[in-house]
Amino acid sequence: MGFHTYDVDRADALEDESRYRYCSREELLAALRPHAEMTVADLGSGTGFYTDDVAPHVGHLYAVDVQEAMHDIYREKGLPKSVETVVADVVSLPFDDDALDAAFSTNTYHEFASAESLAELARVLRPGGRLVVVDWSATGEGGDGPPTDERYSLGDAVSALEDAGFTVDRAESRPETFLFVASR
Repeated sequence: MGFHTYDVDRADALEDESRYRYCSREELLAALRPHAEMTVADLGSGTGFYTDDVAPHVGHLYAVDVQEAMHDIYREKGLPKSVETVVADVVSLPFDDDALDAAFSTNTYHEFASAESLAELARVLRPGGRLVVVDWSATGEGGDGPPTDERYSLGDAVSALEDAGFTVDRAESRPETFLFVASR
């Protein structure tokens, strides 16, 4: 992933429900449009905070993170039956072409945003597959999340997605974050 990964020693903070002020469970589910036959990947799943919100609504959910230690914490918490942990960087996902119906990332896009990673997502998402991202905005104040110089603007993120062959269906700026929904 990009500039840094989240410090495992601070993993307890990933379970703080105040995170919903940046992306609520309901907003994520509405953007993702899950159903029982879907195969989905949570990119940068950490301890499974948002993974747990999506898991009951899909057939199979890959919790993808570069840190095995995050998966260890998630397993201690208890994995839902539909969840499989995967240690991988988004630039090199261990999935077949067109294997995923959807993927989502909550506050981790800045860690993997590169042309190579977006090309890899285009490879593993089936035609028409959805990509939902909420991330820290470069225009935010920087009180929470990574330093602002490690963040992307919504415009830069949308341009990168379009360059990778995605169609951006929805793009919104917020005070500290942005959200986009794209399809392949």
